[in-house]
Amino acid sequence: MAFATKKILVFVLMFIAAQSAWAIDIHSAKNEGLVGEANTGYLASVNSAPSSDVRALIAEVNAKREAEFKKAAQKTSTTLPQIQNRFYEIAVKKTKPGHYYQDANGNWRKK
Repeated sequence: MAFATKKILVFVLMFIAAQSAWAIDIHSAKNEGLVGEANTGYLASVNSAPSSDVRALIAEVNAKREAEFKKAAQKTSTTLPQIQNRFYEIAVKKTKPGHYYQDANGNWRKK
């Protein structure tokens, strides 16, 4: 392998490693006050202009939640909104002090 090719490979691998280091996880995002439990049962940004990492995290978490909500609704013969509401109630109870959740009116509250 030529020296230039090795340098490119090393650069690409370092870039990939750095990108994964930039990605934020749900616990860090909640600890930093970037996201909270929305009154819809989904994760949402507390800030009006979230970073791309936060938007990506929200999209990933919410896609997984939606799939689980649909399964639960079908399994229990209930509606999706009923499942979402119940999940929201449980999520608020489990919200740690210092983390955010939305009240019924959509206002962010810090527990």
